[in-house]
Amino acid sequence: MIDPAIGIVLVVVGIILLASELVHPGALLLIPASILLVAGFLYLFLPSDLLDSYYGPIAIIVAAILAALIEIPYYRWVAPTHKPMSTTSAGLVGDEAIVIAPVVPNTLRGKVRVRSEIWSARSNQEIPVGTRVKIVHGEGVSVSVEPIDSPPKAS
Repeated sequence: MIDPAIGIVLVVVGIILLASELVHPGALLLIPASILLVAGFLYLFLPSDLLDSYYGPIAIIVAAILAALIEIPYYRWVAPTHKPMSTTSAGLVGDEAIVIAPVVPNTLRGKVRVRSEIWSARSNQEIPVGTRVKIVHGEGVSVSVEPIDSPPKAS
């Protein structure tokens, strides 16, 4: 006769893994949790020769671990890494921007457009509107910039 405690333990561990997945989503724990839940219910409601042996629980645990190990590279392939969705000024270092409000030395009056965002800019030299600049430093809500090309001539 199968010990129902094994089935209960597998179901509880599966539920804990699913709850962990809800707290820290990413689908990494779904496959092993599903395997443990199904195995636990099989132990409880559908006795068989495999489950009666000592190898049954070991085979189920090995299957759950193998599934998790196969799942990790699969999810890395399906969901490749990308730049963070939120932007920090330090994360902009090295990016190019366009001056949209004149940069005045040692003030934060200047504004630059980086990607689709507008940031306060500072520099140790005057930089007129329309100049392409490179972000060399980020601090708080402002960036330090240097011109990439010569400033456009006023007409």
